Amino acid sequence: MSPARLAYGIQLPVQSQSALYAEPWEAGAGPGDLVEIARAADRAGFAYVACCDHVAIPRRLADAMSTVWYDPVATLAHLAAVTERVRLLAHVAVVGLRHPLVTAKQYATLDALSGGRLILGVGAGHVREEFEALGVVFEQRGAVLDETIDALRAALGEEEYPAHHGKLYDFEGLGQRPRPAQPRVPLWVGGSSPAAVRRAALKGDGWLPQGDPRDRLPAQIETVARLRGDDDSPFTIGAITEPLYVGTPTWDVGRRTLTGPPQALAESLRAYGAMGVHQIQVRFRCRDRGELTDQLAAFGAEVGPHL
Repeated sequence: MSPARLAYGIQLPVQSQSALYAEPWEAGAGPGDLVEIARAADRAGFAYVACCDHVAIPRRLADAMSTVWYDPVATLAHLAAVTERVRLLAHVAVVGLRHPLVTAKQYATLDALSGGRLILGVGAGHVREEFEALGVVFEQRGAVLDETIDALRAALGEEEYPAHHGKLYDFEGLGQRPRPAQPRVPLWVGGSSPAAVRRAALKGDGWLPQGDPRDRLPAQIETVARLRGDDDSPFTIGAITEPLYVGTPTWDVGRRTLTGPPQALAESLRAYGAMGVHQIQVRFRCRDRGELTDQLAAFGAEVGPHL
């Protein structure tokens, strides 16, 4: 986990519109905007574009979360067809809401269609009503996710007839094609609770923290390293950065936003690499799609090379 060149990716706007992070212009945006933003990220050298997962939002949470949550499989498949290089990250899929064979069919097809560009991020979920509506016990979501990860390891492997025998799911002798284009689909585990960090370290190929500030990350990363012990298989540690704006903004971008010339931004972001982070997820303050695509281009051309 020594400092190395940082990869950078982006959680796409428009496809999820929580009040916590959506910009006002996104309310009137749609598929065409998503396509142009994904293409801009592809051109600018971003490692991935990411899409969230919620099936349905209860009224009690709609003001805060909104009900705009595009399906990640459909959205990433659509964007795979209009991009060339950028990887496609589910950040995160609440895989416990679906049978693992259903999830495997969807994401194996996506990986095959995209030529092996999928990264499957998974998480436990937090909206009780979604679980209740789909017949999954909310209080057992951690245990469900643990077994689902094991089942997905089998179902997304190279075997046409995968096998898994667990407490919740039991299958063998059932073939699924197409197989993923990758021999091993990277499986990153999201969440920052002790259970999520442990799950990532012991079951994942990577960890996707959910908003840990900089001062908390070193201790979390140390925990991951301790739990992994002598396991030297590839493992990707991520971080979500502060909001960014490349250059000097002429409008109020918020006091937490990192702004300034490219080399200053790069110097600040390199601190993540010094902690042992391998990839950062960045977000840009912007007033419209054009400003966002300009920010993506500027970051890729002027900040990325210094990471």
